[in-house]
Amino acid sequence: MPEKKTLERAQRDLRTGKSASTAAGEFVREEIHHVREGKHGARSTKQAIAIGLSKARRAGVPLAPPAPGKTSARARESAERAYEAGQADGGEHEPSPRRSRATKRALAKEPKRTVSRAALSRQAKSAGTRRRAAARTSR
Repeated sequence: MPEKKTLERAQRDLRTGKSASTAAGEFVREEIHHVREGKHGARSTKQAIAIGLSKARRAGVPLAPPAPGKTSARARESAERAYEAGQADGGEHEPSPRRSRATKRALAKEPKRTVSRAALSRQAKSAGTRRRAAARTSR
């Protein structure tokens, strides 16, 4: 469950006309903070980002799932499910305690170094190289 402040910041971003990916960035920031403070770990920087994006979709941020071919079919299906759950009316439901506990225990064993400044910098640089030059420049 996202923190109240994160939800408020994301809603403020959407209200002020910012893009869905900007609002989702608040959830990614929260997830990185959780890993850094030792709440749980992540196998890779990408995993930490993916968890944040999934939380954003489930919280109702209208962030579309990735296009076919951008990620694995399994990741796309997961993103579609999260998006549908977030867009559904009254989508608030209590997660299964057993499943939630299992997920937390599995993530607790993962490394914390995956969200260090250096790791995030590497991830940003490698993500940038996969984009066209026009998409890398800010307007």
